[in-house]
Amino acid sequence: MIDLDHLRTWVGHTESAEDIVAPSKVAALAATLDRDDAWPIAGDPLPPPWHWTLCLPAARQSAIGPDGHPARGGFLPPVPLPRRMWAGGRLSFPQALRVGERVERRSRVMSVEHKSGRSGDLVFVMVRHEFHGPAGLCVTEEHDIVYRDLPAADAAPPACQPAPAGAAWEREIVPDDVLLFRYSALSFNGHRIHYDRRYVTEVEGYPGLIVHGPLIATLLVDLLRRNLPGATIAAFAFRALKPVFDIAPFFVCGRPEADGRAVRLWARDSENHLAMDMQVTLA
Repeated sequence: MIDLDHLRTWVGHTESAEDIVAPSKVAALAATLDRDDAWPIAGDPLPPPWHWTLCLPAARQSAIGPDGHPARGGFLPPVPLPRRMWAGGRLSFPQALRVGERVERRSRVMSVEHKSGRSGDLVFVMVRHEFHGPAGLCVTEEHDIVYRDLPAADAAPPACQPAPAGAAWEREIVPDDVLLFRYSALSFNGHRIHYDRRYVTEVEGYPGLIVHGPLIATLLVDLLRRNLPGATIAAFAFRALKPVFDIAPFFVCGRPEADGRAVRLWARDSENHLAMDMQVTLA
């Protein structure tokens, strides 16, 4: 039973955290993305959306829930559904965070909504994050989180959307255990679906380890950076449409739009299903 009125008492909850854009962490993320970047130096701009490795919640070990996340009922509402995933987000980048600078994240729960889908109850929580550097606001983000129930044993698989055709760029990604472990470590993400094969298959019922939504989004933006190295990203919005598992390669794809101010990026799985869709606005 979803007590939506109770969950909505979390609307307005705030949280803040501070960090430093450390060269070692920037270099580690570049290595994880298989980039051959020079060692970062103070003042270098932090590429979007690498801020996802900054200002991370650091719950004590005794406060971790059974899924590896912090136990529910702290900053986020205690939604009584077992599966928790990134559904998407909308981000803008008024100015760059820079290596060596101190950064502050300010977060607020903006909404809690309940929907009923073919697979059962769904609860969507939207959180707004702002990242501030010494010169002011650098990143705004509206982050959509979806909670859902486990599917019934006889439930039909959800319908899949075919990936777009006509990619100008494409890169194959092999999501092995090491890649997922390294990104989990960089983002201090204890969610067991990304590294605990026994948990993800036996408890949550997935066929393999799940590739992090933020990692896929980061790889999509990285594809743009590899092909348009001089471009400046003003904003992007993305939707996660289908989980990607470590049991097969997946592909990050993209193409510039005709107006020259936008780029469409998407991830497709090995069966050509659309896994993530992203629209980027260039400055």
